[in-house]
Amino acid sequence: MRYALRHILLMLLAGSTLCALAQERKVQNRPFIDERRFHYGFTIGVHDQGMHLRGNGYIDPQTGDQWVAENDKQNFGFSVGVLGEWKLNKYLGLRLLPSLHFGSKHFTFRNLSTGREETQDMKSTYVSLPLNLKVAAPRFNNYRPYVVAGVNPMYDLTRKKQEKLRCKPFNVYLEVGLGCDFYLPFFKLIPELKFSFGLVDILQRNRTDLTDPTQHIFTESLDGASANMVTLSLYFE
Repeated sequence: MRYALRHILLMLLAGSTLCALAQERKVQNRPFIDERRFHYGFTIGVHDQGMHLRGNGYIDPQTGDQWVAENDKQNFGFSVGVLGEWKLNKYLGLRLLPSLHFGSKHFTFRNLSTGREETQDMKSTYVSLPLNLKVAAPRFNNYRPYVVAGVNPMYDLTRKKQEKLRCKPFNVYLEVGLGCDFYLPFFKLIPELKFSFGLVDILQRNRTDLTDPTQHIFTESLDGASANMVTLSLYFE
């Protein structure tokens, strides 16, 4: 059985290799575009902001209320930015992507004692400066897949006072993603899917902006908050 399975795997591998070799070569669009030392472009896209809230089971000693919170909805936002890429060698590139992200996050707070619910929409305008390393496969015909990884510092320009929860404006994200270069006759189109994971606890605990003491319960019920983002972008180069 093991002998037969080994032969089947070898046949599948050989067949896939022959199929790859048998693919017809086509005329390449913009054949020398990747030879440039520096690449420039712009990007537009959509994203989904998320936040993981870590509860601590805090019970208000005066009322006996216990609140839990969650980011319970997907809220798609809009992203726009510019691209600068420095070619390190044939397969590696260093990318800088100054960007703006307009979006929001929705939270629901639930009182486990009474069942009462409260909600909050947290709008955000992020200025980001991601630095990514791009690792690309060899070009075949008019496409070239790649993966990226890097870090992305972000600063939130939109923060309201008197909200149930408030976040620190600065965060650093770890990013991984994948995409593909499509070489069109007049430009290069690059769809990319990227996942960003916040590395900083952004829950602001010192709420001097709150004038209603009962609002402190929402912050006190949490141990921390970490943000994340999923971005689908189109680059034009």
